Amino acid sequence: MSLQLTRLSPALGAVVEGMDLARPLDDEQRRTLSEALLRHQVLFFRGQDITPLQQRNFAVRFGDLHTHPIYPQHPDAREIVVLDTDVVDLQDNAIWHTDVTFIETPPLGAVLAARLLPELGGDTLWASGIAAYEALSASLKARLEGLSAVHDFAKSFPLARYGLTDDDRRRWDETRRKHPPISHPLVRIHPESGRRALFVSEGFTVAVNDLPEAEGQALLQFLFAHQSRPEFSIRWRWQPGDVAFWDNRCTIHYAVDDYRPARRVMHRATILGDRPY
Repeated sequence: MSLQLTRLSPALGAVVEGMDLARPLDDEQRRTLSEALLRHQVLFFRGQDITPLQQRNFAVRFGDLHTHPIYPQHPDAREIVVLDTDVVDLQDNAIWHTDVTFIETPPLGAVLAARLLPELGGDTLWASGIAAYEALSASLKARLEGLSAVHDFAKSFPLARYGLTDDDRRRWDETRRKHPPISHPLVRIHPESGRRALFVSEGFTVAVNDLPEAEGQALLQFLFAHQSRPEFSIRWRWQPGDVAFWDNRCTIHYAVDDYRPARRVMHRATILGDRPY
């Protein structure tokens, strides 16, 4: 297989050429892409013509897939989340976040395909938790070791917006029952590369364990701002047929909500990972 990778920034990101994601991945291709993901943290593919089933089949080569408890599912593949601004309120994607950290084994990664794009706007930014961690002072790195934080799905899915009908309320209540607040380390060790990365996000992280509330909130606000600095991030301007594949264990991302009232439709397959340590 002859792939060409073009780096996008010192921190993260690469464009991959020479691959048709609609075709089944063999073992060599899977290994090549896994290695590229470890190096670059987010990969982009242009000009892909894939169905939801083909997107699911690509993603499942990297692990079991998550079925989202709140967002709509595609009728052809229930593992594909449909992010359609005409159907569901997506304002909470317009913050820096890591997907689905409110479960015990947050996702390894995600595969996002552009389906309908606004004429202008709708970019997505990614930032590297590895680069952000490595830029911290030695004393702050030492302070963060051993600390954990609480992640709560209700921060991005508040009942006031996601429980408006009886069916929505039942779904929300069931999600809360299955997914109470859970703790993960503030700094996680990547299970494949062994590199340390910040593992907090504005989307779901609500408190720091073992610190007084005021100190914990001050620390979180600092980390939220620090990890989203421009030198750790890239901005992707979507084109029809684009697909992004990112490592959810060491990145955060931000879907820019600057295109209303235009419509934006994206399909996401989410690959389950392991318990952060």
